[in-house]
Amino acid sequence: MTSSPEPTGASARRGPFIAGERVQLTDAKGRMHTLTLEPGKQFHTHRGHLVHDDLIGLPDGSTITNTAGTEYLAMRPLLSDYVMSMPRGAAVVYPKDSGQIVAMADIFPGARVVEAGVGSGALSMSLLRAVGDQGSLHSIERRADFAEIAQGNVRAFFAGDHPAWQVSVGDFADVLPTVADPGSIDRVVLDMLAPWECLDAAADALAPGGVLIAYVATATQLSRVAEAMRAHGGYTEPQAWESIVRGWHLEGLAVRPQHRMHGHTGFLISTRRLAPGVTPPLRKRRPAKGAYGEDGTSHGETDGVDVSNTTGEWTAEDLGERPVSERKIRKLRRSASEPPPE
Repeated sequence: MTSSPEPTGASARRGPFIAGERVQLTDAKGRMHTLTLEPGKQFHTHRGHLVHDDLIGLPDGSTITNTAGTEYLAMRPLLSDYVMSMPRGAAVVYPKDSGQIVAMADIFPGARVVEAGVGSGALSMSLLRAVGDQGSLHSIERRADFAEIAQGNVRAFFAGDHPAWQVSVGDFADVLPTVADPGSIDRVVLDMLAPWECLDAAADALAPGGVLIAYVATATQLSRVAEAMRAHGGYTEPQAWESIVRGWHLEGLAVRPQHRMHGHTGFLISTRRLAPGVTPPLRKRRPAKGAYGEDGTSHGETDGVDVSNTTGEWTAEDLGERPVSERKIRKLRRSASEPPPE
């Protein structure tokens, strides 16, 4: 009987804290600080300091008091904690959406997965956790600087290179045929500005029954990718949804929803690959009046605003996303390329 591989990642380690790993400190007011343990180093706040050596060797879930009497709970950060605090060049996929992608796309141990749009590596880490060491994840990113930042974040979380991960820089439609044989991929995950441009390449790589899932930011993108999936003819009827998470305040009898919540972050849309030559069943439901033009295609204008984007080039600014400055990218790349402390 073979033993299962040891889980990898910051929160998967067992035993006492060791030098070089990340530890999350939480004070009595719930404020969190994440630090990398280094012998001889100190952690300072305006309320005193503590020595890293006092944390090294403690078990996970311990408490420690600094020089000013402030007590902290020390724990290894969960993946969701790490994602929200790690260096980022591109906007990250929030844990609530990563969990939906892993579950609804049925990312299983040993799966062969291709991801387009690695960003800062947040979704990549969830996918790697799901496929395990025996699976494979090939991430394709157009920007070399984003790919470098993501590799640094993933390497820091897993304490080294993950055996199931490969990263390529380039356009999805150009790179995918060179790294995947036709019908060899189980799942395709798209997190990009124009996923409808990648449907042909994804269809060629996906095995029959394979899942394609896309994460998009706006309703305009959602509509366009849905219509492109239907027009392709090689996919099942797409399904779309969003997840909204609302925390609750728990204090004695004062139990109520929190004032802040993770509202809309993005839409998810999924479909499955049909077998070659199969025609999908004809849709039976009647479309809403005005949903399509006289020629059967969707309208390119909504309330007088042109959403067709005839140039075919979509930018982050088109979707209201704040661009990342080149100065910040250079700083993050330097940080990602630095070797972890011994």
